[in-house]
Amino acid sequence: MSKNKLLVATLRGIACAAFISIFIAAGAAVAADEAANKATVQKAFDAWAAGTGSPYDLLADNVTWTITGNSAASKSYGSRNAFINEVIKPFNARMSVGLKPTIRNMYADGDTVIVFFDAAGTAKDGQPYKNTYAWFLDLDGGKIVQASAFFDSIAFDKLWALPAASE
Repeated sequence: MSKNKLLVATLRGIACAAFISIFIAAGAAVAADEAANKATVQKAFDAWAAGTGSPYDLLADNVTWTITGNSAASKSYGSRNAFINEVIKPFNARMSVGLKPTIRNMYADGDTVIVFFDAAGTAKDGQPYKNTYAWFLDLDGGKIVQASAFFDSIAFDKLWALPAASE
């Protein structure tokens, strides 16, 4: 092999090794971000289960929270205040014992954490409220900036039909 061909082959090998190193480092960074995002959401769910906090503590002020489907609350809420005031406060006003979550599975993919969980509490009428949820949470800097929520709209609408405590 000539000196030029050997030099070209060596440079190609070095470039390939550098590319592989960058690719591995980028993958490790993504995996670290995924683990951090998952841990942040897990901690918020643990606080919710303990009655000391909730995932809503992670909401960015400009979050977009979308409730999918056809429930009475299905739409996109364009801010933390809109979502809390239009959904969470009225929901909690219909409960005598707040929801306690039980996570079935949690997944992370890049900046998105998917939480599949059950939640149960007691409505003001004394009836149990149980629902199963899937939340797709996009995080940025430890804050939820976008969310899509899926749940049983029949169970939700039954609770939503109850008068709130202030009504």
